[in-house]
Amino acid sequence: MQEQHLPDRVLTGTVVTGTTGTDALTGELAHLIPAARAALLLLADAIRRGGADQADIVQAVKDGGLSDAYADIFDAASAAVWDAHARNGGDPYDFDARLERDNLSDIAGALRDAISPHV
Repeated sequence: MQEQHLPDRVLTGTVVTGTTGTDALTGELAHLIPAARAALLLLADAIRRGGADQADIVQAVKDGGLSDAYADIFDAASAAVWDAHARNGGDPYDFDARLERDNLSDIAGALRDAISPHV
């Protein structure tokens, strides 16, 4: 199967490549990361250029639950690590197995705390 890459695109002065960080992904998923990154970079660029009020964008990020959506990725990864470990008959008290799961879960919590809608 031939590998497909999104072409490089220039969005408001920011080059977004279709392969950045997506080497492990295939199919439609490989296109999601560059698209999500580009959308967030557009918001940052709007603030830098003065085309949007930073307080409005920050509030929209909070109200839109972007930190929760981002954190959900790490929660799902944590659960997947644990499920795979359990399916393979792993010891639930194995420190190494729990470390990856706990680290992913901690990242999710830190993201939610960092961009809390109550800040």
